[in-house]
Amino acid sequence: MKSMQRTALLALAAAMVLGLGACAGMSQGENTVIGAGAGAVGGAVLTGGSAAGTIGGAVVGGVIGHEVSK
Repeated sequence: MKSMQRTALLALAAAMVLGLGACAGMSQGENTVIGAGAGAVGGAVLTGGSAAGTIGGAVVGGVIGHEVSK
């Protein structure tokens, strides 16, 4: 089971890096929203759908999306 979670985490991280790289011409607000959405999905996947994991992922993803556009 740990192997599957690790693979899912690596795939999610790669998708986020590629996705945020593709958003280079977008505004800061759009990047924040996209980051929050990706983080929410990632948090839900990694925690088995718990509300705390989903919200935590959204917060972290939103911050990353916001900072990428600076």
